[in-house]
Amino acid sequence: MQRKALYPGSFDPFTLGHLDIISRASMFFDEVTIGVATNNKKKNILSLDERLRLASEATAELTNINVVPIDGLVIDYARNHDFRVLLRGIRAANDFEQELEMSQINRSLSLRKHNDAIETIFLMTSPEYSFIRASRVWELLELGGDISALLPDSVSKYLEENNIGYFQKTR
Repeated sequence: MQRKALYPGSFDPFTLGHLDIISRASMFFDEVTIGVATNNKKKNILSLDERLRLASEATAELTNINVVPIDGLVIDYARNHDFRVLLRGIRAANDFEQELEMSQINRSLSLRKHNDAIETIFLMTSPEYSFIRASRVWELLELGGDISALLPDSVSKYLEENNIGYFQKTR
């Protein structure tokens, strides 16, 4: 049986913190799928296509990574695609509370619908990336800050080439 995990999120933008979690998870699972989610309550700055592309480019050197779009409930996508594990990254204590609640909701839904739980596994972000939050990246960009040290090179390059945020203000 192949060990595979689904790592869902908005990835707007894809950060070094995301890459850290995925790189480390790729050592434990035969396959890690990045599920780029659409969330109507969340206003993304990058389009779904851009987020899919940037996640793919940032993880191109990892051979057991897939990137897919997810529309609707993550737990339904996981069940429909035979995932037994959801992967989540934890930066700090406040992340844990939110992620614990979501994992319990997902477990309850998977048990109620199918009487077979999909488990959530938490990985702590490496300390050097524990402060990186996508919303803070956008705030820094809006204020003219250089965020290239927070993003994979391919993501930083894309933002620069497309005059997004900081890069737009420096031209």
